[in-house]
Amino acid sequence: MKLPVLLCLFPLLASSLTHWVATWSASPAPPMATEAEMRTAKLLFENQTLRMFAHTSIGGGMVRVRLSNVFGKAFLKIDEAHVALRDKSPNIVQSTDSVLTFSGRKTISIPPNAVVISDPVPMKVPVDGDLAVSIFLEKHTAAAGIHYAANATSFIGEGNQTAAASFVQSTTVASWAFLAGIDVVAPALAAAIVAFGDSITDGSRSTTDANRRWPNILAQRLQKAGITNLAVIDSGIGGNRVLHDPATPANMRFGVNALARFDRDVLAQPGAKYVIILEGINDIGHPGSQSAPPSESVTAEDVIAGLTQLAERSHEMGLKVIGATLTPFAGCPFPGYYTAEKDAIRAAVNQWVRTTNVYDGFVDFDKATRDAAHPDQMLAAYDGGDHLHPGDAGYKAMAEAINLKLFRPTKKSIRK
Repeated sequence: MKLPVLLCLFPLLASSLTHWVATWSASPAPPMATEAEMRTAKLLFENQTLRMFAHTSIGGGMVRVRLSNVFGKAFLKIDEAHVALRDKSPNIVQSTDSVLTFSGRKTISIPPNAVVISDPVPMKVPVDGDLAVSIFLEKHTAAAGIHYAANATSFIGEGNQTAAASFVQSTTVASWAFLAGIDVVAPALAAAIVAFGDSITDGSRSTTDANRRWPNILAQRLQKAGITNLAVIDSGIGGNRVLHDPATPANMRFGVNALARFDRDVLAQPGAKYVIILEGINDIGHPGSQSAPPSESVTAEDVIAGLTQLAERSHEMGLKVIGATLTPFAGCPFPGYYTAEKDAIRAAVNQWVRTTNVYDGFVDFDKATRDAAHPDQMLAAYDGGDHLHPGDAGYKAMAEAINLKLFRPTKKSIRK
């Protein structure tokens, strides 16, 4: 007789449960080949504090920070790290500042290729707001876990300024280093949408420090629609390809191939339930350009095979997979990047995305951004200036093309 009572209480118990969900992330790429290149890129530190800002998607009452030594070549010593709410850059709201500890310690040595998670910190993390993470590095240290094209400004100052409300800077850098992710405690039904792609997902040519990448705008759309339990995290890397690593050491900022980084950048993300895959344009465009040799040319079938692997691995881990069509690139000024033959490959990949049952749904970014009179070209109003990357208006059009019903649980595929 007591069983029905327990069954009635179970929904109440479940609703009180919580778990960690990523509210922000940055995908790493390998370091540059030489120390001189790293110094030029402002990615060498000694007795300095690096203060970085991350834009949240969902909020929460508890936060933890992920620090990364991925692609690092030696142990990484973090001498002190803090998290706080952002004031006017490069400053923080002093009353919100908290020291980060790792397994109860204020300092941590991270082995090569490893990631560490801070102990939880009570903090009212805002929705669609900015957190500051400040890291002090006393000894000569090369950056690792580098996200080169942050489209956001980070600040470097002398000495230990991790707790400083007013940050005294000596220089700035447009990259994130060591900072891999930020998680919040969220209700049991909360989850993360991972936007996985290349520079178009990374927000290239959007306004710096304005958070106008299409994943940012998608997060805002979800909040406005009352879907407050879904985070959107950005796992884009400029120049990334599905099937090939960077062709030269100078292009390490493009990151390792999508198949190699997928576990770390998608499947391992806390609370990940959905992934939107927008990859393949660089596989088509790079070979024969300055970025890759002709020997790395691909067919549509090659790209489709790689994308299928990503979908299968997502399904294996219980994620819902949403494909995305590749946006137009006729007129791209990079020598060798665009040809009519390459555009035919793009069209074939897009046809597959629109019709395949490998994905659980798709978003037609091609249709959302193209010029109807010239379908191989991006609409001028959406063009970021190089006929390959959208600008702010283009990224907004992309985000608005996403059917929010894709993120409702369903037993059947949802196709747009």
